[in-house]
Amino acid sequence: MTVEPIAVRVPPRTFMTDLRAIRIVWYRDMLRFWHDKPRIAASALQPMLYLFVFGTGMGAGMRPSPEVDLLVFLFPGVMAMATLFTCFFSAGSLVWDREFGFMREMLVAPVRRSAIVIGKALGGATTGMFQGVTVLAVGGLIGVPYSFSMVVILLGELVILSFAITSIGVLVAVKIKSFQAFMALVQIIIMPMFFLSGALFPLHGLPTWLEVLTRFDPLTYAVDPMRRQVLSNIEGVDPTMFGVTWSAWAVPTILELGIVFATGVIALALAARAFAKIE
Repeated sequence: MTVEPIAVRVPPRTFMTDLRAIRIVWYRDMLRFWHDKPRIAASALQPMLYLFVFGTGMGAGMRPSPEVDLLVFLFPGVMAMATLFTCFFSAGSLVWDREFGFMREMLVAPVRRSAIVIGKALGGATTGMFQGVTVLAVGGLIGVPYSFSMVVILLGELVILSFAITSIGVLVAVKIKSFQAFMALVQIIIMPMFFLSGALFPLHGLPTWLEVLTRFDPLTYAVDPMRRQVLSNIEGVDPTMFGVTWSAWAVPTILELGIVFATGVIALALAARAFAKIE
């Protein structure tokens, strides 16, 4: 008895199939995030504790300057923190999929592997944006004056930050096989990034070694533009008073955002290259 082979047709890899793969990976991450209500609540609770408990308690005894309230000063840093933690943990789903076998189904799909990485990055960036917008919505409760232009610019800066942080998280996730190892490594990465970014304290007057470290932190160049935008909306306050400087040169906002975006592009390219080698 002769068994004839069954022909299997594999569709060609095209630009449209890659776009469809990006959309599907993004949509899956959105469903996972939306149905995980405890995760949403926990991600929102931490920045609120920093803003209302830590900020209110410390604000009773200190101000970063006579013109700026501590809560207003912390507000951009807390937005960045909410985005930072959410984006990194969203990127961790890549490790989870790899550890429990779902990644194999994606790897055999007739699409470029870079499409999977881009979909993961966009999914994490979207969830990070959601958490950042949640913090942005409560700014009025601490005395942050809203304006249409401020909200639009902050949203744009959150988009760039979310993309960059998720890309860094995906780069880390691609190289890790255990979710426990990923969580341990993430803590080592995100805590220095957060504390060195100037989210909780001004960057002027620091010891030289600490000042150098803050300038190498990509999150520094995201927190500063957001703080400038918030302060520019307060009458009588110089928005550059806490700005990042290189020696005595004040780094312009466009360059800071360019550094953040370029960091994300480089990290995503390295992640795609590493992901292509996974077997």
